[in-house]
Amino acid sequence: MCNYCGCREFPLIGRLTEEHGAIEEVAGSLRRAVHEGRHGDALPLLDELLALLAPHTELEETGLFAELRAEGSLADEVDRLCAEHDDIHGALGRVDRAAPDWQAVLEALGRLRAHIDKEEHGLFPAAVIMLPITAFDRITV
Repeated sequence: MCNYCGCREFPLIGRLTEEHGAIEEVAGSLRRAVHEGRHGDALPLLDELLALLAPHTELEETGLFAELRAEGSLADEVDRLCAEHDDIHGALGRVDRAAPDWQAVLEALGRLRAHIDKEEHGLFPAAVIMLPITAFDRITV
């Protein structure tokens, strides 16, 4: 996570960044469990990750992303990030509990890591520049 632009001082972005940290921590534990063959540990970690992702994505899409889409300058990037949400949630949510495809899970975790990086180092700092303070007032949590 970056520390240089000050975007975390905005309450919603600060919260989303904290949630990214929690998501990455669980994703890392899941990745390690899969690599180490601890599949009995992996499924509960997958459930924990999905439980973190659902409300986080909802908050992004109905808060910050909605304001950015309305502003217009970053609407295409917001659309790409929303498509990535759908892809990642779908890949992780479709895991067959009886016969998990752990390689597909690892690939989705890689996409999740790249996705978070785009938000943290691209979208969040850009949002601070592009959105007026009144937009942040509307989405403060």
